[in-house]
Amino acid sequence: MTFTHGYADNNGLRMYYEVHGRAMPGQPPLLLIPGGGSTIGTNFAELIPLLTDHRQVIAVEEEGHGRTQPTSRPLTAENSAGDILAVLAELNVDSVDVLGFSAGGHTAIALALGRRAAVRRLIAASTFVSRDAVPDEFWEGMAKATVDNMPDTYRDADRVLNPEPGHLERLFELDSRRILNFPGWSDGELGTITAPTLVACGDRDIVTPEYAARMARTIPGARLLIIPGGRGDYLGEQDASGGDPRTMQATVPLLLRFLGE
Repeated sequence: MTFTHGYADNNGLRMYYEVHGRAMPGQPPLLLIPGGGSTIGTNFAELIPLLTDHRQVIAVEEEGHGRTQPTSRPLTAENSAGDILAVLAELNVDSVDVLGFSAGGHTAIALALGRRAAVRRLIAASTFVSRDAVPDEFWEGMAKATVDNMPDTYRDADRVLNPEPGHLERLFELDSRRILNFPGWSDGELGTITAPTLVACGDRDIVTPEYAARMARTIPGARLLIIPGGRGDYLGEQDASGGDPRTMQATVPLLLRFLGE
Protein backbone atom coordinates (compact mmCIF):
# COMPACT_ATOMS: atom_id res chain seq x y z
CA MET A 1 0.00 0.00 0.00
CA THR A 2 1.28 3.47 -0.88
CA PHE A 3 2.09 5.52 2.24
CA THR A 4 3.54 8.97 2.72
CA HIS A 5 3.60 11.38 5.63
CA GLY A 6 4.71 14.88 6.44
CA TYR A 7 3.93 18.19 8.13
CA ALA A 8 2.07 21.27 6.91
CA ASP A 9 2.73 24.68 8.47
CA ASN A 10 -0.09 27.01 9.49
CA ASN A 11 1.39 30.11 11.14
CA GLY A 12 3.83 28.06 13.17
CA LEU A 13 1.59 25.08 13.88
CA ARG A 14 3.02 22.08 12.02
CA MET A 15 0.19 19.57 11.52
CA TYR A 16 1.23 15.98 10.99
CA TYR A 17 -0.54 14.09 8.22
CA GLU A 18 -0.44 10.68 6.59
CA VAL A 19 -1.58 9.68 3.12
CA HIS A 20 -2.58 6.05 2.61
CA GLY A 21 -3.28 4.53 -0.80
CA ARG A 22 -3.28 5.96 -4.28
CA ALA A 23 -5.39 8.77 -5.66
CA MET A 24 -8.46 7.43 -7.45
CA PRO A 25 -9.81 9.18 -10.54
CA GLY A 26 -13.11 10.90 -9.89
CA GLN A 27 -12.96 10.25 -6.15
CA PRO A 28 -11.71 12.84 -3.66
CA PRO A 29 -9.59 11.57 -0.77
CA LEU A 30 -11.27 10.68 2.51
CA LEU A 31 -9.97 12.83 5.36
CA LEU A 32 -9.97 11.22 8.83
CA ILE A 33 -9.90 13.41 11.96
CA PRO A 34 -9.34 11.53 15.26
CA GLY A 35 -11.11 12.26 18.52
CA GLY A 36 -9.78 13.99 21.63
CA GLY A 37 -6.70 12.41 23.16
CA SER A 38 -6.30 10.15 20.16
CA THR A 39 -3.66 9.54 17.53
CA ILE A 40 -4.17 8.31 14.00
CA GLY A 41 -3.07 4.90 15.26
CA THR A 42 -5.36 4.59 18.28
CA ASN A 43 -8.37 5.86 16.35
CA PHE A 44 -7.99 4.59 12.80
CA ALA A 45 -5.23 1.96 12.49
CA GLU A 46 -7.80 -0.82 12.09
CA LEU A 47 -10.09 1.19 9.81
CA ILE A 48 -7.63 2.57 7.25
CA PRO A 49 -6.75 -0.80 5.63
CA LEU A 50 -10.46 -1.44 5.00
CA LEU A 51 -10.80 1.88 3.17
CA THR A 52 -7.77 2.10 0.91
CA ASP A 53 -9.08 -0.33 -1.71
CA HIS A 54 -11.90 2.16 -2.23
CA ARG A 55 -10.49 5.60 -1.41
CA GLN A 56 -7.23 7.37 -0.86
CA VAL A 57 -7.10 8.30 2.84
CA ILE A 58 -5.59 11.41 4.43
CA ALA A 59 -5.36 11.27 8.23
CA VAL A 60 -4.28 14.13 10.50
CA GLU A 61 -3.41 14.70 14.15
CA GLU A 62 -4.69 17.88 15.76
CA GLU A 63 -2.59 20.23 17.86
CA GLY A 64 -0.89 18.48 20.79
CA HIS A 65 -1.97 15.05 19.57
CA GLY A 66 0.44 12.42 18.34
CA ARG A 67 3.16 13.99 16.23
CA THR A 68 1.61 17.48 16.02
CA GLN A 69 3.29 19.47 18.75
CA PRO A 70 1.36 21.96 20.89
CA THR A 71 1.71 25.73 20.65
CA SER A 72 0.50 28.48 22.97
CA ARG A 73 -2.84 28.94 21.20
CA PRO A 74 -6.08 27.25 22.32
CA LEU A 75 -7.24 24.07 20.64
CA THR A 76 -10.52 24.82 18.86
CA ALA A 77 -12.41 23.30 15.97
CA GLU A 78 -11.88 26.44 13.92
CA ASN A 79 -8.11 26.54 14.56
CA SER A 80 -7.79 22.89 13.57
CA ALA A 81 -9.87 23.46 10.44
CA GLY A 82 -7.34 26.10 9.42
CA ASP A 83 -4.52 23.63 10.02
CA ILE A 84 -6.27 21.07 7.83
CA LEU A 85 -6.62 23.59 5.02
CA ALA A 86 -2.84 24.00 5.18
CA VAL A 87 -2.48 20.20 4.82
CA LEU A 88 -4.78 20.17 1.79
CA ALA A 89 -2.82 23.03 0.22
CA GLU A 90 0.44 21.17 0.87
CA LEU A 91 -0.99 18.11 -0.90
CA ASN A 92 -2.62 20.13 -3.71
CA VAL A 93 -6.03 18.71 -2.81
CA ASP A 94 -9.03 20.94 -3.54
CA SER A 95 -11.83 18.80 -2.11
CA VAL A 96 -12.21 15.91 0.33
CA ASP A 97 -14.82 13.77 1.96
CA VAL A 98 -14.42 14.09 5.74
CA LEU A 99 -15.00 11.71 8.65
CA GLY A 100 -14.54 13.31 12.05
CA PHE A 101 -14.85 11.28 15.24
CA SER A 102 -15.97 12.77 18.57
CA ALA A 103 -14.11 16.09 19.05
CA GLY A 104 -12.70 15.54 15.56
CA GLY A 105 -16.30 15.78 14.41
CA HIS A 106 -16.34 19.35 15.68
CA THR A 107 -13.37 20.11 13.43
CA ALA A 108 -15.08 18.39 10.50
CA ILE A 109 -18.19 20.52 11.00
CA ALA A 110 -16.12 23.70 11.35
CA LEU A 111 -14.39 22.82 8.07
CA ALA A 112 -17.72 22.23 6.33
CA LEU A 113 -19.03 25.56 7.62
CA GLY A 114 -15.91 27.60 6.99
CA ARG A 115 -14.77 26.24 3.61
CA ARG A 116 -17.77 24.70 1.92
CA ALA A 117 -16.00 24.06 -1.38
CA ALA A 118 -13.40 21.89 0.38
CA VAL A 119 -15.89 19.38 1.80
CA ARG A 120 -17.79 17.20 -0.66
CA ARG A 121 -19.37 14.83 1.90
CA LEU A 122 -19.32 14.86 5.69
CA ILE A 123 -19.54 12.07 8.27
CA ALA A 124 -19.98 13.31 11.86
CA ALA A 125 -19.33 10.27 14.06
CA SER A 126 -20.10 10.11 17.81
CA THR A 127 -20.10 13.89 18.05
CA PHE A 128 -22.50 16.61 19.12
CA VAL A 129 -23.24 20.17 18.09
CA SER A 130 -24.82 21.68 21.21
CA ARG A 131 -24.08 21.60 24.92
CA ASP A 132 -27.45 20.07 25.78
CA ALA A 133 -26.44 16.88 23.97
CA VAL A 134 -25.12 15.48 27.23
CA PRO A 135 -26.41 15.82 30.82
CA ASP A 136 -25.05 18.29 33.37
CA GLU A 137 -23.19 15.43 35.03
CA PHE A 138 -20.98 15.17 31.93
CA TRP A 139 -19.85 18.78 32.23
CA GLU A 140 -19.39 18.48 35.99
CA GLY A 141 -17.24 15.40 35.50
CA MET A 142 -15.17 17.09 32.80
CA ALA A 143 -14.54 20.08 35.08
CA LYS A 144 -13.18 17.79 37.82
CA ALA A 145 -11.24 15.41 35.56
CA THR A 146 -7.46 15.06 35.69
CA VAL A 147 -4.90 13.45 33.43
CA ASP A 148 -5.34 10.27 35.47
CA ASN A 149 -8.86 9.96 34.07
CA MET A 150 -7.55 9.59 30.51
CA PRO A 151 -7.89 6.05 29.12
CA ASP A 152 -4.67 4.05 29.37
CA THR A 153 -4.76 3.58 25.58
CA TYR A 154 -4.37 7.32 25.04
CA ARG A 155 -1.82 7.88 27.77
CA ASP A 156 0.36 5.00 26.63
CA ALA A 157 0.28 6.11 22.99
CA ASP A 158 1.23 9.67 23.87
CA ARG A 159 4.10 8.60 26.11
CA VAL A 160 5.54 6.44 23.32
CA LEU A 161 5.45 9.32 20.82
CA ASN A 162 6.18 12.15 23.26
CA PRO A 163 8.13 10.94 26.29
CA GLU A 164 9.28 14.40 27.34
CA PRO A 165 7.93 15.61 30.72
CA GLY A 166 4.77 17.68 30.57
CA HIS A 167 3.58 16.70 27.11
CA LEU A 168 0.76 14.42 28.30
CA GLU A 169 -0.40 17.08 30.74
CA ARG A 170 -0.47 19.68 27.96
CA LEU A 171 -2.47 17.30 25.77
CA PHE A 172 -5.00 16.82 28.55
CA GLU A 173 -5.17 20.57 29.15
CA LEU A 174 -5.84 21.29 25.47
CA ASP A 175 -8.56 18.65 25.22
CA SER A 176 -10.32 19.48 28.47
CA ARG A 177 -10.41 23.21 27.76
CA ARG A 178 -11.62 22.53 24.25
CA ILE A 179 -14.63 20.59 25.48
CA LEU A 180 -15.40 22.75 28.51
CA ASN A 181 -15.33 25.89 26.35
CA PHE A 182 -17.21 24.34 23.44
CA PRO A 183 -19.89 26.88 22.40
CA GLY A 184 -21.81 24.68 19.98
CA TRP A 185 -23.56 25.88 16.85
CA SER A 186 -27.03 27.30 16.43
CA ASP A 187 -29.64 25.57 14.31
CA GLY A 188 -29.32 28.47 11.90
CA GLU A 189 -25.58 27.92 11.52
CA LEU A 190 -26.00 24.19 11.01
CA GLY A 191 -28.69 24.92 8.46
CA THR A 192 -26.06 26.44 6.18
CA ILE A 193 -24.08 23.19 5.80
CA THR A 194 -24.20 22.30 2.12
CA ALA A 195 -22.23 19.02 2.14
CA PRO A 196 -24.37 15.87 2.18
CA THR A 197 -23.98 14.69 5.77
CA LEU A 198 -24.19 11.40 7.64
CA VAL A 199 -24.66 11.54 11.42
CA ALA A 200 -23.40 8.29 12.95
CA CYS A 201 -23.31 7.01 16.50
CA GLY A 202 -23.57 3.85 18.54
CA ASP A 203 -26.75 2.98 20.37
CA ARG A 204 -24.69 3.01 23.60
CA ASP A 205 -22.65 6.10 22.76
CA ILE A 206 -21.98 9.27 24.74
CA VAL A 207 -24.73 10.94 22.73
CA THR A 208 -28.08 9.20 22.56
CA PRO A 209 -29.70 7.98 19.34
CA GLU A 210 -32.46 10.49 20.03
CA TYR A 211 -29.95 13.33 20.04
CA ALA A 212 -28.26 12.03 16.89
CA ALA A 213 -31.67 11.99 15.18
CA ARG A 214 -32.29 15.58 16.27
CA MET A 215 -28.87 16.58 14.95
CA ALA A 216 -29.59 14.91 11.60
CA ARG A 217 -32.89 16.76 11.33
CA THR A 218 -31.09 20.08 11.88
CA ILE A 219 -28.49 19.64 9.12
CA PRO A 220 -30.21 19.95 5.72
CA GLY A 221 -30.81 16.57 4.10
CA ALA A 222 -28.62 14.70 6.59
CA ARG A 223 -28.80 10.92 6.88
CA LEU A 224 -28.72 9.00 10.18
CA LEU A 225 -26.85 5.81 11.06
CA ILE A 226 -27.29 4.18 14.47
CA ILE A 227 -24.97 1.21 15.00
CA PRO A 228 -25.43 -1.42 17.72
CA GLY A 229 -22.30 -0.53 19.67
CA GLY A 230 -20.51 1.99 21.82
CA ARG A 231 -18.42 5.09 21.30
CA GLY A 232 -16.18 4.33 18.36
CA ASP A 233 -16.03 0.54 18.30
CA TYR A 234 -17.78 0.77 14.94
CA LEU A 235 -14.70 2.60 13.62
CA GLY A 236 -12.20 0.27 15.27
CA GLU A 237 -11.20 2.87 17.87
CA GLN A 238 -8.81 0.91 20.06
CA ASP A 239 -10.06 1.91 23.49
CA ALA A 240 -13.66 1.13 22.52
CA SER A 241 -13.24 -1.97 20.37
CA GLY A 242 -10.79 -3.87 22.54
CA GLY A 243 -9.41 -5.47 19.40
CA ASP A 244 -12.76 -6.89 18.26
CA PRO A 245 -13.22 -5.76 14.64
CA ARG A 246 -16.68 -7.19 13.95
CA THR A 247 -18.74 -4.03 14.49
CA MET A 248 -16.29 -2.03 12.36
CA GLN A 249 -16.37 -4.64 9.60
CA ALA A 250 -20.17 -4.45 9.53
CA THR A 251 -20.18 -0.64 9.47
CA VAL A 252 -17.61 0.09 6.77
CA PRO A 253 -19.86 -0.95 3.83
CA LEU A 254 -22.52 1.47 5.07
CA LEU A 255 -20.01 4.33 5.28
CA LEU A 256 -18.69 3.58 1.80
CA ARG A 257 -22.23 3.39 0.43
CA PHE A 258 -22.96 6.88 1.79
CA LEU A 259 -19.71 8.26 0.38
CA GLY A 260 -20.47 6.73 -3.00
CA GLU A 261 -24.03 8.04 -3.33
